Parts: sequence; C-alpha cells; structure tokens
Amino acid sequence: MKTSQVPSNSMLRPKQAPSTSLLQRLSDTDESALREMGRFKKLARDSFIFRAGDLCRNVYILIKGRAKIYEQSLHGKEVIMWFCFSGELFGLSEVWTGSKRNISAQACSDIEMIVIERARFREFLHLHPKVALDVIDILAGRMRVLGDMMLDLTSTDVNARLTKLLARLFQRYGRERDGRICIDIPITHQEIGDMIGCCRQTVTTALGQLRTTCGLQTGVRMLFMEVASADEAVERLIGSSMDAKSG
Repeated sequence: MKTSQVPSNSMLRPKQAPSTSLLQRLSDTDESALREMGRFKKLARDSFIFRAGDLCRNVYILIKGRAKIYEQSLHGKEVIMWFCFSGELFGLSEVWTGSKRNISAQACSDIEMIVIERARFREFLHLHPKVALDVIDILAGRMRVLGDMMLDLTSTDVNARLTKLLARLFQRYGRERDGRICIDIPITHQEIGDMIGCCRQTVTTALGQLRTTCGLQTGVRMLFMEVASADEAVERLIGSSMDAKSG
C-alpha cells in the first residue's frame, strides 16, 4: 500500500499560526494580575515540570528558558509535540477536568516560570473573557500545527517532513545575526528527529543534503542560512525540496 506521496509546494509550506506567547497578548493590568496570583519558580535544566500520570494542579507561564512538551510511545521513544519559550502558557489540557496528565513537560535549559493553581486560573478566565479568548486561540493554533504534523507523518517522507519543520522554525524563529538568518532557538538533531518521527542519524544525513541543495548551515545547536530574510530561507528550503522531487 502506498503510504507517501510527492509533496506539492502547498504541502511543504507551513500554515501560519498565531503567536503562542500569552504575555505578548495581555494588557499590563491582566499580566500583573496573573503574576500576582501565581508563584515564581526556578528549575534546572532536565528537571521535570510535570510527568504523564501526574494530577493536574497548576498551569504555567514560562518567563525565561525553554521547555519541551512530549509524549512517550509504547516503545519508550519520545515524541516532541512542541517547545515552549518565554511568554508562553502551557499545562492547559487537563485544567478543565483536573484529571491526570497525558503528556510530560521538561526543562531544556535552566528556566524561570510562574506557577498558577488550576482553580485560580479558571476563576481568572471567568472574570477576564478577553484573556479566555486568547487562550482558546493559542490552543486552536497548537491543534492546527499538531494536526498538520500528524498528516505529514502519514503522507510524506522524512525529507519532506524535515523541510516543512525547518520552514516552520525559520518562519517563527528566524532572526538576523551577523548578516545571516538563524533559527534563534537552540535545537539538537535528536530533538528534530523526535519531532518528525525519525532517528538522529537520519536527521544528520538529511541536513547534510540540505547544505548542498539550499545552503543550510549548522553550528553548535544552531541552524542558519546566508539569506536576507526568514521568508527567503523558507522559499529556498521549499524550492530545493521541489527540485529534488522533480529531478
């Protein structure tokens, strides 16, 4: 049975998603209220914020650092759903029911965050409908990205999935630095593999091919291209993948 197909330009182009930073959306008054109702907490790199199976007691706003949200397969392999960065809200899925966590959250670096009790956060949303709508929009955006990733796993090959993930990362995190556009987050080959469903060695090989076809370059936990903008990086990635498929 055929399980993959040649991706079109539109299939490789990542869907635009709204900003997932809650703090960027809040008024100064609402942000102050959220900070006051929570407690400030620091965790060291690799510490667990919560694990699958824990009861949902809190929600979290990341102030500094990076955290990964992931699930483990039956075979013990990590599947990274997304990364959280400064300003982002997470730990929401079970807030409405108070049930056990289905996924885990772990610090990828030393982090600082605000921890808000579940009941207090629910009450805050009842009293601040604009913030509640922002939270719904953030959750909907994440669902669209996860749905897109699931479709890719069943309909495209590893190279196409990698191209689309890199395009999404350049689109959202591409920043100018020293005359080149960098993905302005530290990310390892293993983490990339955990996001697109393949092993680290396959990612390393595929990144080497992209170095030849579109000029993607790698540094220590960094990816960059000698282009003028993040949009140009996205177009070059998609163009090189289409050329490879038609060649």
